[in-house]
Amino acid sequence: MSEETIFDKILKNEIPSEKVFENEHVLAFRDIEPQAPIHVLVIPKRKMESFADLADADPRDVAAFMQGVARVARELGLDENGYRVVFNTGRDGLQTVQYIHAHILGGRSMKWPPG
Repeated sequence: MSEETIFDKILKNEIPSEKVFENEHVLAFRDIEPQAPIHVLVIPKRKMESFADLADADPRDVAAFMQGVARVARELGLDENGYRVVFNTGRDGLQTVQYIHAHILGGRSMKWPPG
């Protein structure tokens, strides 16, 4: 596992965050540099470094994380008009924190292509 990240510190309440949802599997909090009117990050409490790690993860952990992402989007009221979920993976994917995290973006119409 990689060194301690900002998300590890947020989970331990060493760094404050604006939490929007938490259960036994995930923590969701507002992004400090939002790219949409609603921009929330969702992290699993069982650490994985990137989306690529899901291929070898326990399916129960993967399911709990993905269900957590969907539940956060619903709790934010994004189901009716839609939203985007983004996973940045690796250097070329612009992953800046070595801890898997989903970006939930909503509150406006998204553009395509995104990259």
